[in-house]
Amino acid sequence: MRIALAQLNTVVGDLEGNRDRILSSLDDARSAGADLAVFPELAVTGYPPEDLLLRPGFVTAAHRTLEEVARASTGIVALVGTPWFDRDLANACAVCADGTLRAIYRKHFLPNYGVFDEHRYFASGRDLILLRLGEVFVGPTICEDVWQPGPPATDLALAGAQLLVNLSASPFHVGKAEEREEMLVTRARDASSYLAFCNLVGGQDELVFDGHSVVLDDAGEVVARAPGFEEELLVVDIEPAFAMGRRLSDVRRRELERSRGTVPELELFELGPLTEHDDRHSATIVPFETELEQMRLALTLGLRDYVDKNGFVEIVVGASGGIDSAATAALCVDALGANRVHCVSMPSRFTSEGTRSDARKLAENLGCGFREIPVEEVVEAFHSTLRAGSGDELEGLAAENLQARARGTLLMALSNAHGWLVVSTGNKSELAVGYSTLYGDMVGGFALLKDVLKTDVFRLARYLNERAGRELVPASTIERAPSAELKEGQLDEDSIPAYAQLDPVLEAYVELDRSREELLDEFDADVVERALALVDRAEYKRRQAPPGVKLRPKAFGRDRRTPITNRWTG
Repeated sequence: MRIALAQLNTVVGDLEGNRDRILSSLDDARSAGADLAVFPELAVTGYPPEDLLLRPGFVTAAHRTLEEVARASTGIVALVGTPWFDRDLANACAVCADGTLRAIYRKHFLPNYGVFDEHRYFASGRDLILLRLGEVFVGPTICEDVWQPGPPATDLALAGAQLLVNLSASPFHVGKAEEREEMLVTRARDASSYLAFCNLVGGQDELVFDGHSVVLDDAGEVVARAPGFEEELLVVDIEPAFAMGRRLSDVRRRELERSRGTVPELELFELGPLTEHDDRHSATIVPFETELEQMRLALTLGLRDYVDKNGFVEIVVGASGGIDSAATAALCVDALGANRVHCVSMPSRFTSEGTRSDARKLAENLGCGFREIPVEEVVEAFHSTLRAGSGDELEGLAAENLQARARGTLLMALSNAHGWLVVSTGNKSELAVGYSTLYGDMVGGFALLKDVLKTDVFRLARYLNERAGRELVPASTIERAPSAELKEGQLDEDSIPAYAQLDPVLEAYVELDRSREELLDEFDADVVERALALVDRAEYKRRQAPPGVKLRPKAFGRDRRTPITNRWTG
């Protein structure tokens, strides 16, 4: 049996564009002699369509789009993810064959945790369907259906499925691909079935979908794996009949069947014979990327898709000469090309000659546009205006933040003047503890490093240089102690704990939800108390931050939803 997994980069709401992507991949799969083509979850609409699913016109248009796809399913069977309304809305797999819609499978398990909110939109399915192509029995499932142990995967196996197919939109975090495949290996072994997993790829607002579609045999061995972070049509020949030998000797399956009493009821659909092939199509197994390469690929894909899918052409970055803006600019050039990136240095009287020259050197290293706009006169104009109008003489933090807000105003002016998207440069550590200025360094349409801890920013900068084989981020930028340079001799460590001590506490508190008591047992008490107080106090700032790439298991925003008005201190 020859199968093709179409790892597509869809666009939410772009029904015509998604249709064209599906039809193009369907043609390619047919040309490759595939018997079965599998597409990602909700490929027709893009994932997640969120409240577009509450609009009847959108659901109706999705039905019409699916009909066009079904008409193209001649000489091949296509499993296509789509919303389906019949008494209630379902997250569905449409079975298309012979130019018609032959069957609908409705997703059983609807995730409602982390970034998922599917109970808001869909009703759970209960029925099972089994497809017969030649002598091969295929059981379709959707995403969460195989994350849950047991049914529906085991029910389909008990009913005779030799190949389980999973249409998925499984979002990325660092290490997710390996974790996910480990789970899929267990499901294939438990079901004694081949398993074909087709995942979405691409960026959608904060989410990145990493692809890494895979085909496993009934022993959980990888037969084929697609690359991550790019579109791919993964075509491979499999022998599902080989699963018969393992099933004959696998007593666990028989015990499960005895305990269930009866084979689960399902509807069987006959879909015609398989194509006879003279040759064998053996797909490659693309290895997983390293941790830092996964970060780079996710950040560049997330940024590129956000920029392109939202109709921007060029972007602008405030280049301070510090590590965050340098890493941001380097990643932006990696994602978009130097001709689409503009760096703007905005020195004040507190800006050192080192950071000022590093900002210029960064732009030269990257080959992108550069301009220097000193802010001292703008800042002084704000001071004099306030002094004349209210008699206020700004000092301390108020005076520092005024500089950051002057820079933010200039960046937004350039954005309005040229149509450039402002990419802000703050990292997760700063955002966590509120070491950032609202309407200042937080302004922008996209926050690329929003989910990257400060210590990882340094690691990424070094990695980008190593990967390029030359200096992109100036070495002096990497080696210099971090400073906002908003007052004389300022260092970040004057206001917050050292990042090497702070980041492990943030990871434990923000991402693992460890309690104060647990943290005090493991980390320095002063760092814990300072960090937790700062994190809890800064929630109002995070609510106003731009969207940014989700890179870790629990990101601010869609993942972590803490009330602003909140007196819990544990």
